[in-house]
Amino acid sequence: MNFVDEVDIHIKAGDGGRGIVSFLRERSRPMGGPDGGDGGKGGDVIFQTTTSYNTLFHLRYKRKFLAQDGKPGRGKHSHGKNGEDIIIYVPCGTIIKDKETDIIIADLVDKDTKFIIAKGGIGGKGNAHFLTSTRQTPRFAQTGREGEEKFLKLELKILADIGLVGLPNAGKSTFLSKVTAAKPKIADYPFTTLVPNLGVVSLSDDRTMVIADIPGLIEGAHTGIGMGHEFLRHIERTRALLFIIDPIQNDTFEQFSLLKKELLLYNLSLSKKDIFVAINKTDILDKKEVGENLKKFHDMGQKVYAISAIKGEGLTNLLEDIYKSLQNFHTNE
Repeated sequence: MNFVDEVDIHIKAGDGGRGIVSFLRERSRPMGGPDGGDGGKGGDVIFQTTTSYNTLFHLRYKRKFLAQDGKPGRGKHSHGKNGEDIIIYVPCGTIIKDKETDIIIADLVDKDTKFIIAKGGIGGKGNAHFLTSTRQTPRFAQTGREGEEKFLKLELKILADIGLVGLPNAGKSTFLSKVTAAKPKIADYPFTTLVPNLGVVSLSDDRTMVIADIPGLIEGAHTGIGMGHEFLRHIERTRALLFIIDPIQNDTFEQFSLLKKELLLYNLSLSKKDIFVAINKTDILDKKEVGENLKKFHDMGQKVYAISAIKGEGLTNLLEDIYKSLQNFHTNE
């Protein structure tokens, strides 16, 4: 399994280089005085977002990142070379937290964002800085300051337009495979989807949407039961939620209510998202059963769609309505 959305790392910015004690020694200037240069600044530790990564898997085995120390100063007022920065590339949607306090330091959402997480130490001053009228031959210099050191926890919340929500085996992966080029694992047993899957829906006229298939939820998911918090956080980044309901498992509206309750118990702000409901597997129901299920939602004021993901029925209308909703979302941002 290559999807990694949490990792702990240790980072250390470079120490500043030491200043140097030096005196000018030239035949033409026998009393040239102190000329010790300053040390170079230590390198910074920088995070940068990139679309080259979709997970934090590349950081799974390398957990320590050290920027380069600054070089010492030299004679003739020569400044030591600055240490090189180190850049840690992460996918968009990465949250950086202090490992000890769990306080969020940065939330990196946009592409090509740079954030200095630890600053390199300032270089020490050479003895040339300490020349005064009463101190003509200073024989001391400063050491460089230490670079910042931190223990971090990185979390990834994937970015998508639509989050698929449903009980295990409701048909979310089948839906994703039908409307996108994604190839999620599909089988007839619970928790087939063990990691979030992303896919891009391509409508006509170059219109696109990104869909995230989140592992199936069960009652108590907000407390960590089943996949629990491990993947619920990915729902927070989506702009709309599509509930895929399986009429074979149990009462469709009760199923919807259970799923919605788990999401709101996890994060009440999810109630602000646009919600779409699709009753799946209608190809194995008769028309009366489909109508009865749709009526339950209509009576409660919830718009609902009848689809068959496996046969591709009812998908176009659903996707077009979701796209229109997303356009309204962008307009009101």
